[in-house]
Amino acid sequence: MGKKIAIIGGGNLGSAIAEGLLHGKFSKPSEITVTKRNTSTLQGLKKAGVQVTSDNQAAVRESEVIILAVKPFQVAEVLGGIKKELTSKKILISVVTGVLISEMEEVVGKKLPYFRAMPNTAIAIRESMTCICSRQADADTVGYVNDLFRNLGEVVTIDEKLMEAATVLAACGTAFAMRYIRANIQGGIEIGFDATTASLIAAQTVKGAAELLLKKGTHPEHEIDKVTTPKGCTIAGLNEMEHQGFSSSLIRGVVASYKKIARD
Repeated sequence: MGKKIAIIGGGNLGSAIAEGLLHGKFSKPSEITVTKRNTSTLQGLKKAGVQVTSDNQAAVRESEVIILAVKPFQVAEVLGGIKKELTSKKILISVVTGVLISEMEEVVGKKLPYFRAMPNTAIAIRESMTCICSRQADADTVGYVNDLFRNLGEVVTIDEKLMEAATVLAACGTAFAMRYIRANIQGGIEIGFDATTASLIAAQTVKGAAELLLKKGTHPEHEIDKVTTPKGCTIAGLNEMEHQGFSSSLIRGVVASYKKIARD
């Protein structure tokens, strides 16, 4: 039997985590509990065998792993409501943006393994990039949490001070990549493709490019060099993009997002 998991907050992210754990067979349906005030939106999970309830305390009491997936402004209230059930044998994982481990510790007031995990929206298809940090967790517990999120995509362990940066690079980064793909589709339409075909070509090309880096471990410039020939069309396009500030605008966008999240 695996560990029983309670996902506190069955919104888009919480539900996606539950679905990913089911599809990846990391947990049996009976080992997962998802909570939400209005459980009517969780009927799909219920039909799949997941335990669904509006009782956070009961869910935590009967589980070993607690995944906090509520809104940032709800964290203090929700943790305050379940802290009696949180013991040293529980594992608390927050996927809430901007809430520090120290802030959770202050509310809970107990010594137990604390984790922050920052996934992105691709977790819905088990292709997330999840950044994780922890406090008061032993090696076995860290390994378990990494395995949990590795079932939902790729995982990297980072210092907590980099969590805001991780939000920008991995979470905001999804939107940045989508904007590039959209622009590529628009360019494809202008040079003759219909929208559906342009969308397929653009999306699959980006997917293939990413897989080259992930599977071969090469640097982007190495792969770029393979398709840039002297006086060729690729280098002509790349140079025009750079003249128009392509790389610079991307870097400035990443930094602007970081300044916003770090300030607010």
